[in-house]
Amino acid sequence: MTGSARILKHVSRKWTRFRDKDMRENKELKRGSESGRSRRALKIAIGAVLTVAVLATRTAPAGAPLEAIDVKTRPITEFRIGSSETHFGPLEFVGGLEMVSPDADFGALSAFRFTKPGSDFVGVADTGFWFFGRVEHDANQRPSGIVDFRMEQMIDRDGKIINEKWLTDAEGLDVKDGIATVGFEREHRIAQYRIEPGNMQYSFRELDFLVPKNELRKNRGFETVTRAHPYGQHEGALVVVSEKSLDKQRNIFAAIIEGPNKGIFTVKRSGDFDVTDGAFLPNGDLLLLERSFTMAESVKMRLRRIYGESIAKGSVADGPVLFQADIAYQIDNMEAMDVWTRADGAQMVSLMSDDNHSILQRNLYLEFVLHQD
Repeated sequence: MTGSARILKHVSRKWTRFRDKDMRENKELKRGSESGRSRRALKIAIGAVLTVAVLATRTAPAGAPLEAIDVKTRPITEFRIGSSETHFGPLEFVGGLEMVSPDADFGALSAFRFTKPGSDFVGVADTGFWFFGRVEHDANQRPSGIVDFRMEQMIDRDGKIINEKWLTDAEGLDVKDGIATVGFEREHRIAQYRIEPGNMQYSFRELDFLVPKNELRKNRGFETVTRAHPYGQHEGALVVVSEKSLDKQRNIFAAIIEGPNKGIFTVKRSGDFDVTDGAFLPNGDLLLLERSFTMAESVKMRLRRIYGESIAKGSVADGPVLFQADIAYQIDNMEAMDVWTRADGAQMVSLMSDDNHSILQRNLYLEFVLHQD
């Protein structure tokens, strides 16, 4: 991104916030404040100039630049705060990173998948960005840094940047053979893209997600997009699970959207937890990442294993909770997960959090070994 384009982008965002604040100040104007009128006149003038500039940018040649993002990390060596404990049920904490960046676009990391086990990854942010990067590890196989981090905005059919949040609220992601399958909520859809960093185009296909659209809640759509085991009963078919779109029995809508057994199923909702991501394990079970938030108890997360044989058309899938954590642990708004196999054969689980671009939240990367015994 050029310096002028970066300035325009940030100034236009400032203007939007400025405009919204101004609307809240109308009471002052109605009282006849001369200073208020003067200030409003100045804002209108600035806004007119910026609007022309932004419109000029939007009608410029197509495409969104791939932007290098400076990401600094701080190691997380203890998962339970103040404790050196490393085993939590079947999970063994390996290490983690807190990620920070001065770039205003960084954050809101909603889903990611490794394209190289434990190393190179691609992801989506719910603000309408693709992101790419690499996790580095030290000699003891602990995560030590996030490098080569880049972001690229989603574009429409005409190659223009999409600025409307309701069109780019990306929450779920699967990656296979250079194709990214993305789940969007608000404007509910499952769309496929060719992965070409620096040249990400509009989706080339949208898939039928089977669940009636009227059953999908506005901000509780598909958070999980993942593939079943290639040699299992569903033969590698795409499976989608909503965050909190509930049927009449208050179970969570989900679907197998490809393959010989495609059809709608539900996931048993347990407690006040909602689904934020999921991935299939090598044994065919589905590992779900779930989150809960209340003002009284703050944020919580848990991992639940859904038995693979319970995932079938018309069934209610269920399984045990493997681990649950609250603010006594190094967690935040945990939204993204992937599973992968380390070079020594260990089954790994990696998690990321979404900071919602809030100064009160953090972007975290956490890594665990999942023991099967």
